[in-house]
Formats: sequence, C-alpha cells, structure tokens
Amino acid sequence: MRRPVLIAVLASIPVLGLLLFLGTWQVQRLAWKNDLIARIAASEAAPAAPLTEPPAMLAKVRATGRFDHAKEVLLGLEVRGPVLGAHLVTPLLRDGASTILVDRGWVPIESRAPIARPEGEVTVEGWVRPGERAGTLSATDDPAGRRFYTFDPDAIGRALGLDPVASFGLVALGDGGGTLPDPARTLPRPTNSHLGYAITWYGLALALVGVLVAFVRRRGDEQQSRP
Repeated sequence: MRRPVLIAVLASIPVLGLLLFLGTWQVQRLAWKNDLIARIAASEAAPAAPLTEPPAMLAKVRATGRFDHAKEVLLGLEVRGPVLGAHLVTPLLRDGASTILVDRGWVPIESRAPIARPEGEVTVEGWVRPGERAGTLSATDDPAGRRFYTFDPDAIGRALGLDPVASFGLVALGDGGGTLPDPARTLPRPTNSHLGYAITWYGLALALVGVLVAFVRRRGDEQQSRP
C-alpha cells in the first residue's frame, strides 16, 4: 500500500502548493483592488483638483481653456436603447500648455438634435483618462472622416494638426441636464472578482486534500480486507 500512497502524496504536493499560491495571490489582489476602488470613490466625492502634469490617472481634476469645436472628432461606438452613438472628443486649447483632448460625452450619430458648443473660456471638470495604443484586433480609425476607435492622443493630435497634445485626456463629468453631449456621471470602477477567484483556488485545494485523504483511506481498507 505504501508505494501508491507515497506516489499520490508526492504528486499532490506541488499541485496543492500551486493552488494555495494562486488563492493567496488573489487575496492580495483583492486587498489592492479594494484600496483602489476606495481611493476612486474618495476622489469622486472630493472637489476637482487643479490639473497638474503629469496627472494621476483616474484623478478628478479641472482644466481651463477654450474648446476648438472645428476640430472635434467622434470616438468609439456606443448603443443607448435603440440609438447608435459615439463620444464627442473636442480639443481644449490652453495658453502656454499642451492641448488636452476632452471626451465631452455621448452623442447620437444619426441625429439632428442640437449639441451644446460653449464659446470662450471654459473650465472642464473630469477624470484623467490614460492614452491607449491600437491593438491587432482594434477597429481601424478613419482620420479623414474624424472617426476614431482607439483613444490615442498622439494619433488623434496628428490627424487634427495639434502640436503639442497631452498624452492623456479628460472625460468630462456632469449631470447632463438633458442636453447633448451627455457627459459621464461617475468615475469608472474596475471590476473586482478576486474574492470569487480566491474561493475557487482555495476550494480546489481543499477538494484535492479531500480526494487524497479518501484515496489513502481506501487503500488502507483494501489492505485490511486482504487475507
């Protein structure tokens, strides 16, 4: 009996160690994610801070400048109810500083509804959005048609002839008020599934121990039942 049991135990040890490692790693990730969500919630509840560069990503800030509505573009695709729309991105020109691309909010693509385009100096409150790079599966941008599917400030800035342009953007926050564009209401929250993953890995580790114990007992019973 000893040899099969020894083989089973030795084979189970590295698997058990891996399952416990993965469960512990997910617990650590859970603590990190909870802290991140708490910091985002605190930033959202606090007044917008003046924009500093480089800004902290997802920070709630305010920036002052003038919108260049002649160079606005549409970003991505988003369906709301039966209406297909996109996000209206407008350059915010700032004296003595780089231009910031501002996601002013969602607008329908095929609609003649009026869109607010404030003139003169404005102050925008929003959260800092990091720039992206197009991947192999990303939709192809249409610079000539001013349609973009990846928020790449450098690429958008080059297409619009903006120089310099900030490597980040702002997503405007507001209550909408029934006008277009319809801005974001809250800061984004990352998904937090780490507790479920931790329970899964620890559960598999416990199941492995249970199977091993049952196997040892069965081998012991078989040994005792032999004449």
